[in-house]
Amino acid sequence: MTERYRIALDAMGGDHGLSVVVPAALQALQQYNDIELILVGDEAQIVATLSQHKSAPGNRLHIRHASQVVAMDESPALAMKNKKDSSMRVAINLVKTGEAGAAVSAGNTGALMATARFVLKTLPGIDRPAICGILPTTRGHVHMLDLGANVDSEAEHLYQFALMGSELTKAMDDNNSSPKVGLLNIGQEAIKGNEQVKAASALLQNSPLNYIGYVEGDDIYHGDVDVVVCDGFVGNVALKTSEGLAKMVSAQLKTEYSANIFTKIAALISMPVLKAFRRKFDPRRYNGASLLGLQGIVVKSHGGADSLAYANAIGIARTEIIQQVPQRIHKQLEHLLAQRQNA
Repeated sequence: MTERYRIALDAMGGDHGLSVVVPAALQALQQYNDIELILVGDEAQIVATLSQHKSAPGNRLHIRHASQVVAMDESPALAMKNKKDSSMRVAINLVKTGEAGAAVSAGNTGALMATARFVLKTLPGIDRPAICGILPTTRGHVHMLDLGANVDSEAEHLYQFALMGSELTKAMDDNNSSPKVGLLNIGQEAIKGNEQVKAASALLQNSPLNYIGYVEGDDIYHGDVDVVVCDGFVGNVALKTSEGLAKMVSAQLKTEYSANIFTKIAALISMPVLKAFRRKFDPRRYNGASLLGLQGIVVKSHGGADSLAYANAIGIARTEIIQQVPQRIHKQLEHLLAQRQNA
């Protein structure tokens, strides 16, 4: 009998809630025959939404009632204190008890990180969890962390981010046993950067990781690095800037191609190229950020994700269960810490 991997879904979280999570769940069940999904949220609403879709495999789709919902703008501290039966909290609790191998949520990022850290705890040797996302490059993709969980990271934290990002990349990218790790900086020269970045670089130079040195913002998308490490403040700004640029370019192309009859003809001629470009850089294909450093697997879907994007986040959670990502990080961390103590 094929082993099945259970994933808990925060069915009420995100900008669209059930209208996205339910069709995404059904799509994922069709795509992967080795997963079971637990829809966590208001049972009556979940049943009503499911009734609007084709029947799902009854033995692979389950419902777990939760009476509360964490709002997208809710304070993480208040959510933890007052929403102990929220769909987000219950989904993470299922990971804690072992009923699920991972949890996926499109809900409030701050509340998700705070709740996951409180319930699951961090791995021994990890000071702060980090958010690691996947971004497209000219040669494939790159893993980047931290994307917003930590806004004042010390050198040791950046070192831990590099370790976690490297292990995640090994797990997610089958043919990459030695990911190239770069430290995001304002220049590639040794004299550039603040003291935290310089100290982190020294730590990484003396580590067994495949550290290639400093990388700049424009290096993120070149495809010459597999893991980009940075403070959460810097990473979030870089991510949101990239998203804004992509939207601007897309909108400007539509405007220019619809300007007159000649540009419309040009659009028709170049349509195959435009479609190929759109497929390669479709952000939905890269949706699903990993909360690394926890004693359990939690994947954050973009709050405004559609069903295709959310299904991709479910796929990431499945792969992390199969590859036992937390256990891999813990094992590698023990090894590196032992090396540093003996040095």
